Amino acid sequence: MKTENLENPKRVQWSPFLKDVFICSLGAYGGPEAHYGVFTDQMVAKKNYLTEEELVELIALTGILPGPSSTQTIVAIGHKIGGPVLAFLTMIVWTLPVLTVMTLLSFLSQFLGSMNISQNELRYIGPMAVGFIIVAAYRIGRKVVKDKITFLLLLFGAISTYFIREAWIFPLVLVIGGVVSIVTSEEKNLWNRVKLNPPWAYLITFGMFAIGSLILTLVWDNRILHLFESFYRYGYLVIGGGQVVVPLMYSELVEVNQYMTNQEFLTGFGLVQGLPGPMFSFSAYSGGMAARGGSVLTQVLGAIAGGIGIFLPGLLLIYFIYPIWENLKKIKGIKVSLKGISAVAGGLITIASVILMQKSGFVIDNIIVMLLTVALLFTKKVTAPLIVVLAIVVGFVI
Repeated sequence: MKTENLENPKRVQWSPFLKDVFICSLGAYGGPEAHYGVFTDQMVAKKNYLTEEELVELIALTGILPGPSSTQTIVAIGHKIGGPVLAFLTMIVWTLPVLTVMTLLSFLSQFLGSMNISQNELRYIGPMAVGFIIVAAYRIGRKVVKDKITFLLLLFGAISTYFIREAWIFPLVLVIGGVVSIVTSEEKNLWNRVKLNPPWAYLITFGMFAIGSLILTLVWDNRILHLFESFYRYGYLVIGGGQVVVPLMYSELVEVNQYMTNQEFLTGFGLVQGLPGPMFSFSAYSGGMAARGGSVLTQVLGAIAGGIGIFLPGLLLIYFIYPIWENLKKIKGIKVSLKGISAVAGGLITIASVILMQKSGFVIDNIIVMLLTVALLFTKKVTAPLIVVLAIVVGFVI
């Protein structure tokens, strides 16, 4: 099956594109910032599905939306290439492998907890992810820094988000970047009119799920339904990715409802750190654990409710926003603001390498792994999944 990219005249086959999405899912460790490094390598540098500027624009867009930001970014790439159908298939290919694994792990939690599995063997995944981010930051930085203002905005995005690690700071600095770019622009007649034609059906569906599931939980005491409503709510309340949603999930699932113990929650969260794909996949593990006590089918349904519930809001929002976004960019003022927004987004990605390296530790072996990853990515002779496998193997061998 093929489709026509309206912004790029070349024809793109869906099957190879979905194969590239799967490759991204295998190499996407370490949260949204690291995922963007993989996207830059696979989707931009190797396959040229979009430019660095277009990728940064999508990162900026998803950065101010609720939901799993890296998932929304890759779904938006699918939407750009093939519309809603390919976007949905992209979502499935990107999320299904790790959701399946996390569902299975919800059945093995007690065994894994008793074995006290060490994460030491996966210690080089962090430095490897830093290598991906450094290469992405270099490639993106060359594109977004066009003058003194954009350079200062890149520094502003990096420094402010380094010292303030709260969910609200990310959309705030992106908006500030856009405003600064508009205020400092010398262009005239910035606010020309365009025809938007918003796809209201997706926004209405988003609202119906939010309100409908909440009402149903008040009249029907069903655990699977309650789980769906909870995870759907997590999906539309959280901005900033999987790390940000964890405190909400912990409070409700462990402290309030006591669906699982503190150790069981932390075991699942530790395991998802060592798996590729979106960190929101932790929802399948949590949903499965919360539905224990009945049949195997009930536990699987709990995992499904968690997985679908947490990803659905972000998917519906992208379906609503992306077509508007493509038209909004035709407004001169919006186009000017994108220069500042993109520069700030470049700063967010750049500083992510420092933060992740701090978490991994500035020790000699970590630095070597990071530098080797950077070198392999620049040579383009070793694929991203193979680099990930090598990092895991080295962790077991050494």
